[in-house]
Amino acid sequence: MIVAKQDIRKLTTDQLKTWLTQHGEQGFRAKQIQEWLWKHSVQSFEGMSNLSLKTRQLLDEHFEIRSLTVAQSQRSSDGTIKSSFKLYDGNLVEGVLIPALRQDDDARMTACVSSQVGCSLTCKFCATGYMERKRNLDPAEIYDQVVAIDRQAKEAYDAPLTNIVYMGMGEPLLNYNGTMESIARITSPDGLGMSAKRITVSTAGIAKMIKKLGDDNVKFNLALSLHAANDVKRNQIMPINESNSLPALADALNYFYRKTGTRVTFEYIVFYNFNDSLQDAKELWQFTKKVPAKINIIEYNPISEASFKNTDPQTLDKFAGFLDDRGVTVNVRRSRGKDIDAACGQLAGKNVPTVGVEP
Repeated sequence: MIVAKQDIRKLTTDQLKTWLTQHGEQGFRAKQIQEWLWKHSVQSFEGMSNLSLKTRQLLDEHFEIRSLTVAQSQRSSDGTIKSSFKLYDGNLVEGVLIPALRQDDDARMTACVSSQVGCSLTCKFCATGYMERKRNLDPAEIYDQVVAIDRQAKEAYDAPLTNIVYMGMGEPLLNYNGTMESIARITSPDGLGMSAKRITVSTAGIAKMIKKLGDDNVKFNLALSLHAANDVKRNQIMPINESNSLPALADALNYFYRKTGTRVTFEYIVFYNFNDSLQDAKELWQFTKKVPAKINIIEYNPISEASFKNTDPQTLDKFAGFLDDRGVTVNVRRSRGKDIDAACGQLAGKNVPTVGVEP
């Protein structure tokens, strides 16, 4: 009978140490193996060059490294690179490398990573929301996306990643353990050693999990996909709001702020003739009085499943100006990678070519 191999990256260092000693190996090898797995991101035991051939063969007999692979990639006219990542079970998720547009952006290189295969929240404007949620990603699968996109940044732009956003496919707070463990690995000196302040987790708004982030005193940044500052409109486009109303979210976000001292970012997509009026801006301004926050206004990126349109430039300027005049910190974010369906809300495994990254 063939026994399925265990995913070695699911073992803690202590668990691996115990296993090694039970199989006649020296326990200190566990730390070496973990360094190969996380710090050097090896994809095979053969690559663990400071282990004996006997030890490597023993590991290979009992374990596997379920590394993801880059199935396909394509490059936008603005330099954005979208990749389809194949997981060990054949499922696909997408991740995006967003390079700096200008030299004065301090060569910022941002990875947008996924946390689930599909999504269960059915937001009406998001392509992923029209997909079935198949499963959560393991911490190592999220970690591997970061490693792969970092490699792309170095190869394409001769620069490493500087920022990570959990804004790809899925709702990170519905994969709480996977999200938290992946960030722990990414920020660990024994992993990628990135600063938590360079990481942003975006949520559609799960109040109890936002409070849990506060209780866990997280050091990374939190963004809320708001998109409407009254419950009637938000219910229409984000069904999650029916069980996580704006008053509940305001309470949770204030709790998070008191616990962490970190100001939240509101993400607000401006839809033509839906949430782009001065009355909508007024409601958004009033909501910022309840929660210490800054606002990122985001262009809408059309998807075939929905009929929403991006607002016109004049209306957008008036909307942002209303908030700015009242002392709200507002940034207008221009979409990146729209021509390859890599922009915010467009990730759904579509239009990915069958070749490598285009020049």
